[in-house]
Amino acid sequence: MEGGALALPQFSSRVGSPILLSARMSSGASGRSRVSKVNPGAYPRSAGRGRTWKRDSPEAPPRRSGITRVPNRSPEMPTERAGRTKISNVNLEVSHHRAVAAVRLLRIEKGKAFVDLLNEKGNSSGENEMSYVGRTLGFSTRCLDNRDIRLVTVIVAGTVRWKRYLDYLIMSLCSEEKVFREMEPLLLQILRIGFFEILKLNVPAYAAVDENVRLAKVALRPGAGNLVNAILRKLLLLKEANSLPLPKVEGDDRAQARALSIIYSHPVWMVRRWIRFLGKEEALKLMNWNNSDPHFSIRVNTANGYTRADLIDRLESLQVHYEKSTMDEFVRIQEGMQTVLQAGLLKEGMCAVQDESLVVSVVDPQPGETIIDCCAAPGGKTLFMAARLSGQGKIWALDINKGRLRILMEAAKLHNLDAMISDIHADLRLYAKETTAKFDKVLLDAPCSGLGVLSKRADLRWNRQFEDLEELMLVKPGGILIYSTCSIDPEENEHRITAFVQRHPDFVPQSVHGYVPAEFVTDEGFYSSSPTKHSIDGAFAARLVRSVL
Repeated sequence: MEGGALALPQFSSRVGSPILLSARMSSGASGRSRVSKVNPGAYPRSAGRGRTWKRDSPEAPPRRSGITRVPNRSPEMPTERAGRTKISNVNLEVSHHRAVAAVRLLRIEKGKAFVDLLNEKGNSSGENEMSYVGRTLGFSTRCLDNRDIRLVTVIVAGTVRWKRYLDYLIMSLCSEEKVFREMEPLLLQILRIGFFEILKLNVPAYAAVDENVRLAKVALRPGAGNLVNAILRKLLLLKEANSLPLPKVEGDDRAQARALSIIYSHPVWMVRRWIRFLGKEEALKLMNWNNSDPHFSIRVNTANGYTRADLIDRLESLQVHYEKSTMDEFVRIQEGMQTVLQAGLLKEGMCAVQDESLVVSVVDPQPGETIIDCCAAPGGKTLFMAARLSGQGKIWALDINKGRLRILMEAAKLHNLDAMISDIHADLRLYAKETTAKFDKVLLDAPCSGLGVLSKRADLRWNRQFEDLEELMLVKPGGILIYSTCSIDPEENEHRITAFVQRHPDFVPQSVHGYVPAEFVTDEGFYSSSPTKHSIDGAFAARLVRSVL
């Protein structure tokens, strides 16, 4: 990819309703238009807003994600401006879903929320989000309906996914880098939302500008709204002129990786790593996949007597568009998940939301077997394996998170599988050392970077951590350890298996050939799925048989 290829298709104009803009433009020596940068000094901060906030430049090396606190805006504390613990001020003029999105983005950066907002308790979820708005901003807006929840989910996920790209452009329109680094967290989130709506969503220009300006004025102060107005209007001019100030892909490998990391909004180290392992062309395909809107996979619950045809009939009655998966128990939907949740298909035990993975096929649960699912929550694979036991055998679901285990067991009841599943609330490392129990099969869905599911979990690209594979002696002699990840990184997959076998020669790799289609079997006999090759999330699995002696 060369510098001339920067006018990517996804950056084409989508603004539905152009507005008249007044901005100074001049021509440089090159003949290209330039837009004067915004000087935030013209919009003074109000007194009493607390300390100056600094942040990393989009071009700086990645740090641990998060901000230490939001001055006078903590979701756990009442706003100082309100002057009381109970928020009763209701503002019906502010865009409610944008207010919720901005506050949720703040909470994500503080590590107190996840990107995904969709769940089967849509109404209570909306109420919970609105309570955070009241405590953070000092006012409430009208409640969220299902459509609003979907909008919040789209805006939040997209803004997080494109954060590096958006921040680079925001910084480019500031008078100097220091202004961006010291920008108030809430103001930055509002700008990110506005940039995302203008550049990536089909939002009319007047709506993206007016609504975000109003939110900044009410939530912060008039000067902040003026700043948002000026920057968003400058962005619109640059977009219409097809002259977004993006970096050129040129220079040495490191310089090219930095440019690509901004254009495709991925950490620099990740871009360099994928180019090294996959090659540049495949790395670009993978980043495009990660930035695409994810589809959701739904697995029919055969244990309750349902078939995929039954599920399809219900989806058609709900007017939810679907696509059949190559896996018999699954269908895919791009939109309409909130409709599925609100219709109660999950509560009825008809289906479960679960990624299309052949890992359960690698486990190959057989009636009468005892299987422990380590790191079991949220439970998709646990339920799938239990359904495969045909009423004979037992699944133990182990997880360190008690709340997630409770949700797993509630889902087991809905699927009529609670008699087949027992939960274990424990730390895997401690449990493996202290228990004397042995199992026919052990599924270790290991903690990993999640590099195969970045299209669904946009936040993982900014929060990746490594975990070492601990020694697991839970497998009976002659039993099988199935190691799986949702990663495509060889160091988390093949390399880790090699290291494990060297430490534990009583475990021998067994090919997954015959358990999954041949296209998913690697030369070493492992299971591997690729987003760009198979159009499903990336995953890895290995079967390791423990010797009898």
